[in-house]
Amino acid sequence: MSYKKFTKDIGLMGLTQVITVLSGIVTLPIITKLLGAGNYGIWVQLLVTLGLISSIAVINLPNAIVRFLPGEKDKKEIQDGIWSVFVLMLGIIIIISLLLICFSGIISKFLGCQQIFILILSQIIIFDCLNSLLASVFRAFQEIIKYCSFIIFQKIGEASLIILSVLLGYGLLGAVISMLIVRILFFLIMGGIVVRKVGIKIPKFIKIKEYLSFCLPLAPVDISYWVVQSSDKYFIGFFLGTLFVGYYAPAYTLGCYITFSIAPLGFLLPAILAKHHDENEIEKVKTYLSYSLKYFLMIAIPAVFGISVLAKPLLTTFSTAEIAQHSYFVIPFVALSMMLSGIYTIVTQNLLIKKKTKIGGAIWIAAAVLNFGLNFIFIPRFGILGAAITTLLAFSFVTVAGWYYSFKELSFKVDWGIILKSILSAVIMSIFVIWLNPVGIYRELIAVILGGLVYGVLIILLKGFSMQEIQFFKNLLKNDQS
Repeated sequence: MSYKKFTKDIGLMGLTQVITVLSGIVTLPIITKLLGAGNYGIWVQLLVTLGLISSIAVINLPNAIVRFLPGEKDKKEIQDGIWSVFVLMLGIIIIISLLLICFSGIISKFLGCQQIFILILSQIIIFDCLNSLLASVFRAFQEIIKYCSFIIFQKIGEASLIILSVLLGYGLLGAVISMLIVRILFFLIMGGIVVRKVGIKIPKFIKIKEYLSFCLPLAPVDISYWVVQSSDKYFIGFFLGTLFVGYYAPAYTLGCYITFSIAPLGFLLPAILAKHHDENEIEKVKTYLSYSLKYFLMIAIPAVFGISVLAKPLLTTFSTAEIAQHSYFVIPFVALSMMLSGIYTIVTQNLLIKKKTKIGGAIWIAAAVLNFGLNFIFIPRFGILGAAITTLLAFSFVTVAGWYYSFKELSFKVDWGIILKSILSAVIMSIFVIWLNPVGIYRELIAVILGGLVYGVLIILLKGFSMQEIQFFKNLLKNDQS
């Protein structure tokens, strides 16, 4: 992939992520304001459970498609790779779904919801996992426009159907059924396109052993990441009750929205870097990593400062005053944690392309154990603030450890100067936003826009872009560099 196409795809993925964020912002106040914090707590725990079981079920097999198929030329090898993974995943998912159905009564009591929710969840998981596999095919062949179109229409469709069902009085049950309907629809659409593209072939599982040797060490990463990012909702529910999950989750969600700036890079980098690495173009690998880290931080740093100073008014606008009062202080911790997660995602691409997945697995297992133990100590003592602190500590650990081991494999240039300039500009921007004292959605929107302009002007004045980088972007617009 050329730098020019990479930049365009980053922009397209950024737009997709913005729409994803907006869909979440729209549904958040609908559920919290109409159904209450308690029901929102149940909704969040269902989503958390979906994330956990999906992580177990896919055992990271979609990443094998992204890692091994981009450079594959033989159509038969491509067909066998895709359908081998599909059949294996389908078998695992069906078993897990049946177990959920069998133990739905026990699980529903643990989550504090009706049994019907778990039965529907068992079906959602099937299509959620299969859709992740189908999406990985588009990622592997860098068909970003198709992928982004599916994500955009799925998010818009899901948000619209959820809102409609709640407004029509179908409550939380209607919202959960809406998730299932949309996932089935997009499974049929994406599945049809993949079949038309590669055809159907009875798999011989030729390379499944190689795929599993790559994926299985990563499976603990996904599960451990879930423990670090999501298990705190279970702990809060256990120690404090679902009402406090309803307080905590909206703040956590808003804090996570800065991940929109890393999602495009996390999506595009694995396939691109794998291709250049396998072709021994190491300098290109370093260039992609260096620029990716720099421009991620230039967006993420002001986002962390901005969302932190606007935490209470934003939470009041997008949920309720009650929720905001009980949880606004959570947002800065979560936002900083997500920025650290983004740094980890970029720098540890070195470990993925060199197939050192066991290192990443060990790091995340250690982080999960740390987070799990600290939650037992911090949540009973400090409440939901304790959950936010343990999340930050866990992400700090994985970032430091990931940085250390990744740079031992392959180091690249880090622009520390722009990081300091970004922090200074973000501090001044924050002071300006606090001075504006925005209250209400329109004033908050104006504050965000003006704050962004202040930050941008300061970065330019501080020469955050070098002449070499300006020329780089000029070339992107004129030429298709390879």
